[in-house]
Amino acid sequence: MTKSSTRQKVMDAACLLFYTKGYTGTSVRDIAAKAKVNVSLISYHFTNKQGLLEHLMVQYFEPYIEAIEQQKDVDPRLSSQEKLRKMIEVIIQYKKQHHQFTCFIHRELTLDNVLVREMMVTYLAKEKFILFKLFKESLQHTKIKQMQVQYLFLQFKGMLMMPFLMPYEMREHVLWDQSPEFFVKQYTDTIMHWLDHVYQTGGLPPKKESIM
Repeated sequence: MTKSSTRQKVMDAACLLFYTKGYTGTSVRDIAAKAKVNVSLISYHFTNKQGLLEHLMVQYFEPYIEAIEQQKDVDPRLSSQEKLRKMIEVIIQYKKQHHQFTCFIHRELTLDNVLVREMMVTYLAKEKFILFKLFKESLQHTKIKQMQVQYLFLQFKGMLMMPFLMPYEMREHVLWDQSPEFFVKQYTDTIMHWLDHVYQTGGLPPKKESIM
């Protein structure tokens, strides 16, 4: 077995176990057993469990940040709204392709896992900067106030995370056994409809008619 294949087996096993049992609930011995390798090999390749997690974080986030950075400059002829729509599809596609680790990351953050948060702080800051800048630009021709932009962005980020934050609950409403392309298309369209509503109304509900 080559070094690269051994490393990949360990990474795949860790990703699955972190997803199903959480970071603190998974031991190095669990990972070694799942990957069918000696514990010493994990120490050799990654030093320890934290080193393995750091490696997985880099492998996940570097291509992700690169993908959204490229998308924001993909075509200067596109409007900011069109760029945002394309970026949404790229993000959902990437998260669906890396479903297990995406779910693990979002769940660990809700648990206020300091270790995970410290590892992700740079990536989270980059992601927020790119997304918020484009989101704000897409609203520049509307009458939405700055304070509303902040709240709307919070809703927007929530929609990007929700299917991966609640995967088991979402199975009741989303056909996970369909192709990834089907899910990406359907869920992206849902976010698009919300954006259309925001652009047209500022995200505010319709005013109630007074009852005489």
